[in-house]
Amino acid sequence: MQSVPGSTTPPVTWRPTGDQAAHSRLAHFLRWVRENRGVQVTTYREAWDWSVNDLSGFWDAVREYFEVIGVGFESPALTKSTMPGTEWYPHARLNFAENVLRHASNPAFADAAAIIDLTEDNEETRLSWRELSDQVAALADVLREFGVGPGDSVGAILPNIPEAIVALLATAAVGAVWTVSSPELSARAALDRMTQIKPKVLIGAESYRFGGRDIDCTDRLEQVRAELPWVLQTILVSRSERSEHASRGWTDFSSLAAGHAEPRYERVAFDHPLWVLFSSGTTGLPKGIVHGHGGIMLESLKCGALNNDVGPGDIYYVAANTAWMVWNLLVSNMACGAAVVTYAGSPIYPKVDRQFEILARTAATQFATGAAYLTRVQQEGCVPGEEWDLGSLAQILSTGSPLPDSTWAWVHESVKADVHLGSSSGGTEICSAFVGSNPLEPVHLGELQGPALGVAVESWNDAGERVVGEVGELVIKHPMPSMPLRFLNDDDGSRYRDAYFTQFPGVWAHGDWITETPHGGFVIHGRSDATLNRSGVRFGSGDIYGALEDVPEVVDALVVGVEHGNGDYDMPLFVVLAHGHELDEALRERIRTSIRRTASPRHVPDEIIEAPGVPMTHTGKKAEVPVKKLLRGISPDVAVSRGSLVDPDVVDWYVAYAQQRVSERATAN
Repeated sequence: MQSVPGSTTPPVTWRPTGDQAAHSRLAHFLRWVRENRGVQVTTYREAWDWSVNDLSGFWDAVREYFEVIGVGFESPALTKSTMPGTEWYPHARLNFAENVLRHASNPAFADAAAIIDLTEDNEETRLSWRELSDQVAALADVLREFGVGPGDSVGAILPNIPEAIVALLATAAVGAVWTVSSPELSARAALDRMTQIKPKVLIGAESYRFGGRDIDCTDRLEQVRAELPWVLQTILVSRSERSEHASRGWTDFSSLAAGHAEPRYERVAFDHPLWVLFSSGTTGLPKGIVHGHGGIMLESLKCGALNNDVGPGDIYYVAANTAWMVWNLLVSNMACGAAVVTYAGSPIYPKVDRQFEILARTAATQFATGAAYLTRVQQEGCVPGEEWDLGSLAQILSTGSPLPDSTWAWVHESVKADVHLGSSSGGTEICSAFVGSNPLEPVHLGELQGPALGVAVESWNDAGERVVGEVGELVIKHPMPSMPLRFLNDDDGSRYRDAYFTQFPGVWAHGDWITETPHGGFVIHGRSDATLNRSGVRFGSGDIYGALEDVPEVVDALVVGVEHGNGDYDMPLFVVLAHGHELDEALRERIRTSIRRTASPRHVPDEIIEAPGVPMTHTGKKAEVPVKKLLRGISPDVAVSRGSLVDPDVVDWYVAYAQQRVSERATAN
């Protein structure tokens, strides 16, 4: 489980050496700030204090230090600071793609790899910065010929392949809006997203390989195209030389990207829409979140280069499907000068430690992954540091859910002793992190190192008071440039305001429970809308999941707290057991004992139920809120959006179980 801070500071698991700290990009930035801005900051906390108390000064320093390409930056960075309604650089004009691809014109980087693509069969393809720029320029010219420009949208259904990055950058280059769905989504789920942006061009993949199987996508693509009357042109990514679908009106992607064109970039307003990301959509239609060119550019540079120390010479890898905002971070890290690895295959095929093989094959320096993956490799008894050459690996960035203490220790014991293992927590809403890592401070077991630069994050109680050492709501007191421009189909901004600004007017309440430690770290406890509440004491589901790591028979679990109209409160725990085990009373008691010992007596569930699986969203989250709604008697059609789930059939068991329990309660009452 993650350590809840008390009187004892958790042990240090990583500390930068003097050379590492001095040669970090953040240390260089702070030296530049002292010399060029006259701001006397040396430590990370001094830098953070400055970054949240002088927002204009900090963010303009980021822009100038990284030499962001554009015009009209003469005004203060922040000209209106109310949330929502913040205004950044009102006269600026820039282009996200132009800034990412600047490395192609640098002789020192032009021929270096920008993208390393690896298949499940270990076929490797490298695309240099120069080649990437050429392909983007060619495809952008084709989009212009198709009539695509500012105000238009391009939609894609693509796996994590180089063509997806090329298409994103080409769309940005012409000033159009990009959105992408993963091909593992159903046609209905993809349409739930695409119909909201009304794309003029649709780009799809004919097939991809996953888990040792070639998965054909053409039927789904045809279904989607048939229901998008706005689509005027369709482009197909095909691995075969002759595709039968070319005769159906699909144009071959590779031929379009192979043309010759000079790079041209439409410089747009700082707040011009860049892409639309979608919330997990566990209930209702997915929420379309619009981000801008300028905000994403500044946040990419700050988060990647300064907080995570990513830059030229680094190779960044994350196994993210394109429906998850973590995929967009590939391009954000490219903005910092790093090369990235694209991989469309299974992260656990043919073996659970497949991702460590990928790290070794590509000599990756940065590895972003979900906490659940690291725990799974640990539980399988793997020792990746002995199996694979991980000499290049400098940093592991864990996200998605709390990282158990035992897994934290396992990484340093079995992966690499001196790797900078850090955890982060952010959101699709900002396409970045609120709290996470930095290169100047030590890491304490079970804790996120601290607030990200430029993020005025605190933990608040219900009265709107800052709390330290106890669970509270994660709030952001001041604006960030990558906060959403708006939501789709929200002309008056009411949905946006309701999502983040009703609990504490003028302050962003994100919906996560966190504890700020006395020494400035953070512990994440899970979503506050799925928060467990026993007799007024609130805690997160992550505390219970962490306690189950001592029970090897349990391979997965889901816990919810259900409030009933008569004041009753139920907290059932659903467990998935390893093959060959049964949920008898002895195992139930071991589960209760582990939770009681590792967390607290309040954390012990009312009931432990064996389930066939845990419903998960395509962004790797457990579907706690939909299951909670089912158990409250809400109709399955309202409670659950099946298209958002990786395996929709799993939720059928929960529907049946909930209906039985609701019926039993009605009879008893």
